[in-house]
Amino acid sequence: MTWRRPSLLVAGVLLAGTATACGGGSQNTATAFDPNNCQGGTLEILNQNDAGSHLDPARLYTSGGGNIPSLLFRTLTTRARKAGADGAKVAPDLATDTGEPNADATVWTYHLRDGLKFEDGTPITAADVKYGIERGFAAELPGGAPYLHDWLVNAQNYPGPYKDPNGIAAIETPDAKTIVFHLNSPHGDFPYLATATQFAPVPKAKDTGADYEKHPVSSGPYKIESYDKGKSVVLVRNTNWSREVDPNRLACPDRIEGTYGLDPAVINQRLSTGTGKDADAVTTDTDLGPSELAQLDGNPDLAKRVAKGGFPYTFYLAFDNTKAPFDNIKVRQAFNYAIDRTSVVNAAGGSSLAYPATTFLPNNKNMGYQAFDFFPAGASGDPAKAKQLLAEAGFPNGITVTLAHRSDDAEQDGPKVATAVQDAYKKAGITVKLQSIDSDSYGTTVDNPATQPQMAVQGWGADWPSGGPFIIPIFDGRQYLAGGGNFNTSHFNDPKVNAEIDEINKITDPAQAAQRWGQLDAEISKQAPNVLLFHTTQLRLFGKNVRNAFVSDWTGVYDLSQVSVK
Repeated sequence: MTWRRPSLLVAGVLLAGTATACGGGSQNTATAFDPNNCQGGTLEILNQNDAGSHLDPARLYTSGGGNIPSLLFRTLTTRARKAGADGAKVAPDLATDTGEPNADATVWTYHLRDGLKFEDGTPITAADVKYGIERGFAAELPGGAPYLHDWLVNAQNYPGPYKDPNGIAAIETPDAKTIVFHLNSPHGDFPYLATATQFAPVPKAKDTGADYEKHPVSSGPYKIESYDKGKSVVLVRNTNWSREVDPNRLACPDRIEGTYGLDPAVINQRLSTGTGKDADAVTTDTDLGPSELAQLDGNPDLAKRVAKGGFPYTFYLAFDNTKAPFDNIKVRQAFNYAIDRTSVVNAAGGSSLAYPATTFLPNNKNMGYQAFDFFPAGASGDPAKAKQLLAEAGFPNGITVTLAHRSDDAEQDGPKVATAVQDAYKKAGITVKLQSIDSDSYGTTVDNPATQPQMAVQGWGADWPSGGPFIIPIFDGRQYLAGGGNFNTSHFNDPKVNAEIDEINKITDPAQAAQRWGQLDAEISKQAPNVLLFHTTQLRLFGKNVRNAFVSDWTGVYDLSQVSVK
């Protein structure tokens, strides 16, 4: 099984101090939002980054691109288009339901809705969905979600439809509206995976290979009018889409214009001032900057235009549990007691952008979050308890370790957080030597056992809001990869944990699975395999004329399919 860590969705300027967190969404708008009377206008998007690394659904990782892809590409399932915890649930999209599993969740069957069409009016069939998935296996189209390579029966070596037009036998299309997936092991999370853009239909007759992204065929509410990669995108209505066949997306604006390559300070200033077209604008990749955050308490009008979201992400201190000194559980416990989470949160941007972590799973009930703290040290740590445990472990005079961090000061695993950790540990007799690693090579260095630092600031975010993609890559001993790309940096391998993971994967009821993931999180944490630091939140501005702007708890950005400019 292969897993990938998505890039952190918290972009923008990070602060050294604290600030007051704000609520957001349609509750903060002056005029009540009416979904039945929201059509019209042009929504402006002001971003640092492009609509996507590519606008080919096979090359996008999950739904990337600040939600632009979800306006163009429908998939078998999608995230619920709601604010708060409800937005972290799966909803049917092209399919009539979230999937019909067999008894052990190794076979999943989907039936397509009636009336589905591409932008040119051609009916969407199960064969189009199958072909779209198979394109994601082609070496010519790298970058998409890798799960199906490992999950589908005998699909690991499939070279893609350009070299093998016979397709993947494990995906069956018995008729134009039915598609069946055969998996080589149970996966109760399959409905979450089916939200990935890899599951978007692609008409074989319109496929131009690597050039397809220049004008991909839309199955969503908008189609591309123009696209200048890295600079701009313009979307207009797809007249062959309607709410009758898509109950998820409101698609209120008549037109969407994205401008890319902007400085984060410029984005926030334009949104804050809100003149001209900027009154109709949002950003999907930039958090509040220092100037705007400082104004919130004294500027209620600005505070009403801030939306808060909680993309599930956890930062922690990673170390190899099989090597000294961290092979001693008392040392690991001492490092947990000594941490000052208040200073670390402040270094990560303040309480508006981060909150203390004592659980690996973030505070998201869909993931199975259960509150616990097995090493209670208060808000600022317990140096005395840490010293006691170190002495019991054979280090009465303290201990010296090296802590790696990213070199980029704007990153939440950068020098600010590392210095806060260093200062906290000094009080407990722990000397921390900092090791700065270039951001471009940080991941490959930390995730390779041959080059893994003694201790490192790490972050992990899941591809969908379930406990599985959060816990499995980090704590399943069978996921350890000695040759690199290893996310199990603690080298954790507990047979009981591995067995429980297999049992939870068989569960197809999200609520039951979530409860078990939360319980497993607690059992793992008792062993102190790492030091938990903080979880992240997002604060985003929106323009004066924008309505129903909320940050999705699945993606951490605005759900563009729900906002209006009227």
